[in-house]
Amino acid sequence: MSSGSLKKEAWEALRKAVMYHRGKPIGTIAATTLDPLEDALNYNQVFMRDFFSAGISFLVAGEPEMVKNFLLMAVQLQGNEKQVDCFTLGEGVMPASFKVTVDPATKHETVEADFGEAAIARVAPVDSGFWWIVLLRAYTHSTGDHSVANSPQCQLGIIRCLNLCLKDGFDTFPTLLCADGCSMIDRRMGIYGYPLDIQSLFYMALRCGKELLRREGDVTEFVDRIDKRLHALTFHMRQYFWLDHKQLNNIYRYKTEEYSFTAVNKFNIMPDSLPDWVFDFMPNKGGYMVGNVSPAFMDFRWFTIGNFLAITSSLATPQQSQAIMDLVEARWDEIIGEMPVKCAYPALEGEEWRIITGCDPKNTRWSYHNGGSWPVFLWFLTAAAIKAGRPQIARRAVEVAERRLYEDDWPEYYDGKLGRTIGKQARKLQTWSISGYLLSKLLLEDPSQVTMLCMDEDKRCRTNPLAKSSSYSGGGGSCDKGCRPTMVPGHAHSVHSPSCPLSNPNIRNNSEGGYCGL
Repeated sequence: MSSGSLKKEAWEALRKAVMYHRGKPIGTIAATTLDPLEDALNYNQVFMRDFFSAGISFLVAGEPEMVKNFLLMAVQLQGNEKQVDCFTLGEGVMPASFKVTVDPATKHETVEADFGEAAIARVAPVDSGFWWIVLLRAYTHSTGDHSVANSPQCQLGIIRCLNLCLKDGFDTFPTLLCADGCSMIDRRMGIYGYPLDIQSLFYMALRCGKELLRREGDVTEFVDRIDKRLHALTFHMRQYFWLDHKQLNNIYRYKTEEYSFTAVNKFNIMPDSLPDWVFDFMPNKGGYMVGNVSPAFMDFRWFTIGNFLAITSSLATPQQSQAIMDLVEARWDEIIGEMPVKCAYPALEGEEWRIITGCDPKNTRWSYHNGGSWPVFLWFLTAAAIKAGRPQIARRAVEVAERRLYEDDWPEYYDGKLGRTIGKQARKLQTWSISGYLLSKLLLEDPSQVTMLCMDEDKRCRTNPLAKSSSYSGGGGSCDKGCRPTMVPGHAHSVHSPSCPLSNPNIRNNSEGGYCGL
């Protein structure tokens, strides 16, 4: 089938997935597989994360009505009481999904939301509200219609959602602490802590929220809180989540048990915890953001969503963005294979799989979230590749997917190291497999549309390269001016020599070790 015919088939399949409420389209259901045995599952619901790529596709096509209805429905549901057993969730939590039910007697339609009370392991979705904010910003950019974002309910919805994440607590990091199974990876996969996928999306939502909120009254103070968190989060992610060949070698030579304000091994990562595979996976040219960083723990796995969103949102620096795309090219078989794109790499196997997943029969090695290949991630790759100025990488991946997607009836995911086998429990006619491919095609045809998804680098948030201590050989001041870092309370920035440009008193320092070039 030609590329044009495949695109037409994708549109037809996507339109069949539209859900209506009182005659208005309000989203697309997760899958349209006609199997009465699957009615008990939730594939007949509209998922916040699943609809995102479909919503953007309709925006690109100049059909914004459904996206507007979806945004307003979601924020209306946010106001519902949310209770799991005897515990009430925060008012800012967005639903994971919703569906329309019809009373057989009165024919009255009701929208029912699931906030995690019916989900696997009863985990509330952390990502739903973030996807809603990012989609709201995309709708505003695409249509020029500011009335939805400026409406009282949407302004309140943004504040409620982000306020959940900005409350004071015991955290010593600006990253967001999460439970396992709280995002697209909705099963136990060892992502508890500070998973990259959530951090990149959190950063994106903070920037979108800051852009959309109207500076009135107390909102100005709330925006200031967002701004401070963004500065801290930017520094933290770029500094501590980044891994390339040089940093890998540094970790390999780390000393441990450093008790000081100038420690290099700040999280006390044990060099012996470096997995053997990462030395082969890391090319000389290239790098990526690791999956998780917390005390004495670094998850070295590659996670697709987090790395590609880091590029589109400019959480990654321009140099880091290029390095991520370099790695994709260098490790094409591992990340793209015969069906793009791997959810995570590598797969958990053996005893590691048993301990981390709890012997999950769905997340066996190279299947589902555990190294499975998901066509929906095509749009993440495409947006990132266009943003990085390397669309040819996305074109090559789309061409790989086109060989099988329609023939295989748009499966949810593929199994195997190369993604050659349709997933053992994959649903057919999976909506976001369809919309992920379709959105990739639309963006490649008109790259200017990617602006609704991408953000320019916030030049005020530069990383202050801290000087290295004597924790390993070759350490020295990274400014090459005799500068020394300090995290002493009350002096939480580097002390620079007079010859260093960073000693300029007009540069405003922040408490996270970064600096602001204002």
